[in-house]
Amino acid sequence: MSAEEERDGVRLTNLDQPLFAGAGATKRDLVDYLGAVAGALVPHLAGRPLSVVRVLRGQKPFMQKNVPKYTPPWVRTVTLWAESSQREVSYALCDDRRTLLWFANQRAVEYHPPLVRAAAMDRPTHLVLDLDPPTGEAFGAAVRAAHLVRRALGDAGLDGAVKTSGAKGVHVFVPLDGRTPAEDVAAATRAIAARAERLDPALATTAFIREDRAGKVFLDSTRSGTGTVVAAYSPRIRPGTPVSFPVAWDDLDAAEPGAFTVRTAVPLLADGDPWARLMPAPQRLPDDLVAEGHTIPIARVQAMHEGKRRARARRAAGEGPPAS
Repeated sequence: MSAEEERDGVRLTNLDQPLFAGAGATKRDLVDYLGAVAGALVPHLAGRPLSVVRVLRGQKPFMQKNVPKYTPPWVRTVTLWAESSQREVSYALCDDRRTLLWFANQRAVEYHPPLVRAAAMDRPTHLVLDLDPPTGEAFGAAVRAAHLVRRALGDAGLDGAVKTSGAKGVHVFVPLDGRTPAEDVAAATRAIAARAERLDPALATTAFIREDRAGKVFLDSTRSGTGTVVAAYSPRIRPGTPVSFPVAWDDLDAAEPGAFTVRTAVPLLADGDPWARLMPAPQRLPDDLVAEGHTIPIARVQAMHEGKRRARARRAAGEGPPAS
């Protein structure tokens, strides 16, 4: 079998090289997997300015937003202003299988679309909570926290779908009707996280500063608007090359995140796209939820100010920075 092939007009090279240390997979396995799941994955990427995580031989993984100069002309792109870097960034729009295969040949392993489409950057399509357990072995805790989030959503008249993150956590997605501005969606996300925390504060926390979490599951409400979340079916740069995969709520307690990998996930898509089937219909966010969220400080901003306050206190006490 040749280490070079062509599929959908994309020249594929070095296919038999290991994907990354501990992957248990080659570049060919990545290409085969993405080609097989393109029908399910591409609809969740299409029209969204895409960030990918690439892993080149002998280098550490890195996130790529700006497309390289050698990007083929048939790859659709959109140019957006990036406040963080104060420059224009040309993002790819992965709208078809051919583009996905081109990314695979670039050793793009992870696919991180934002919660908005390029055509409506101020109207998120989903509200998302990222549930991050304190250790990689605490997936069960993340599952219990997901049930808290589901209860909080139900109390607000909302419904969501859940998937493994492909790493150690869980993502809860709530589809929206596209009418709510990004700042109101962000506020509602904070409110749902706060309500879920109140249901079981011994299990879950909204504390953004890691040292304040006390071994609890972090209910991350900061994934909003132009923030990115790894796509359903995206591989992850983790041992065994797991993938983010949808799970029905009734099956979540028995789920094993390591069961979904580039080698095992394809047969699970034989009947189509379970993420689309499990996703409820788009919903309107309740006004009271949005209003409550606007009373809750933005986590990153609050953490930045608190970090500065603690640093000043340490300096005043003649102490050094905390041990890493």
